[in-house]
Amino acid sequence: MNFEIHPNMNKSELIAEINRLKKEKNAVIMAHYYQMGDIQDIADMIGDSLALAQHAAKTYADIIVLCGVHFMGETAKILSPQKKVLVPDLEAGCSLADSCPADAFEAFVKAHPDHTVISYVNTTAAVKALTDVVVTSTNAKKIVDSFPKDAKLIFGPDRNLGNYINSVTGREMLLWDGACHVHEQFSVEKLLKLKEENSDAVVLAHPECKKPLLLVADFIGSTAALLNYTISSDKKKFLVATESGIIHEMQKKNPDKEFIPVPPNDSTCACNECNFMRLNTLEKLYKCLLNESPEILVEESIREKAVKPILRMLELS
Repeated sequence: MNFEIHPNMNKSELIAEINRLKKEKNAVIMAHYYQMGDIQDIADMIGDSLALAQHAAKTYADIIVLCGVHFMGETAKILSPQKKVLVPDLEAGCSLADSCPADAFEAFVKAHPDHTVISYVNTTAAVKALTDVVVTSTNAKKIVDSFPKDAKLIFGPDRNLGNYINSVTGREMLLWDGACHVHEQFSVEKLLKLKEENSDAVVLAHPECKKPLLLVADFIGSTAALLNYTISSDKKKFLVATESGIIHEMQKKNPDKEFIPVPPNDSTCACNECNFMRLNTLEKLYKCLLNESPEILVEESIREKAVKPILRMLELS
């Protein structure tokens, strides 16, 4: 199919140009699992938030192109200030990060001065600068468990992940009231119907989902953990309750298995996609490399504070 997404280039030519520019500029393309399949396929490295942060901290590339959402680009810049960090679309934000404005979170932290602040990686650089240690869904339990049982902890911004970590650690962390619009929207009723229609299927869920859905899940984990579970499991069918972009890699790693996305409450949708993640396209990736923009910049005073909790996370991971 002649897939025209640029006036003068078809899809294969566009991919060739992206690869040429990448080599010419010593750039590395990093993509989150929630990106569209075309971008995952062209990326040098794909992963969840923890893996992307780890890779950004050690890459020898001169340019990092982060195909994900804005906070991921900020994290890469915080860890690699000497690198040029680009994103295909500056409008690719994050509803979870947006649910935690830095000024409001700062007031919340100041109101509880005897608490250690744990922030999810899905936050702005300014919020990370107010934080003692950053976590991802991959390492949140491990890092929370590293604190004494009587430690007073603030966890933000995802209330669903925070509630889940409280439930599996026996903690009573003080939670910021934020959430991811994708994981909030999964329909428990539709999941139960899918389970009834697919009795042999395993239910996989991300811990950002609401508690009623997590209670139905057979396995709960980060995107990377969900992917690894499908690889190691001898089951052949999975109902997937996270952003449906992960199914692209699940299918590549397990061509003989079936993956069914759990739909949101909106009856018109068969799967649940992040509209911010889907703003990135091959054409925008090409233009981003060609023009070396949009570029992510982080004020140095913020970066110096924000890098400390991220490095602490990487040490504890």
